Amino acid sequence: MRRTIISDTSCLILLDIIGELSILNKLFGNITTTSEVAGEFGGLLPPWIEIKEPCNKNYQSIIEASLDKGEASAIALAIELDNCLLIIDDLKGRKFAHQLGLTIIGTIGVLVDAKLAGIIPSIKPILSKIKSTNFRITEQLELLILKLAGE
Repeated sequence: MRRTIISDTSCLILLDIIGELSILNKLFGNITTTSEVAGEFGGLLPPWIEIKEPCNKNYQSIIEASLDKGEASAIALAIELDNCLLIIDDLKGRKFAHQLGLTIIGTIGVLVDAKLAGIIPSIKPILSKIKSTNFRITEQLELLILKLAGE
């Protein structure tokens, strides 16, 4: 069974801002997200991003007591699907998803995987573009990322 990849908003927005949204498609093929995430994204999503809603809206509402609507919907959908990977960057959301036993990765982890898979030749230029946005990367994390990516 093919793994379902669910993305929260921050990954989509960040990669779109720096002109690298296609990395998701090259690495994973089709991506799934929710209408809440699509609304937070605010633009037209590429055709390889499918919108799917969690069936249990009550559970989503409970999660919304702790997280924003996009994160809550993405986590609620991930709970309902077998064999999925949730792309989520927000620390509070990551902790919440981890406590629920979900498999998670962040945008930076996606970029490391893309480098290791040969989809991008180097992670350094992408990190430079990311640092020009409001996405925060500590110097320690940047060194770790470069080490993991073999750079």
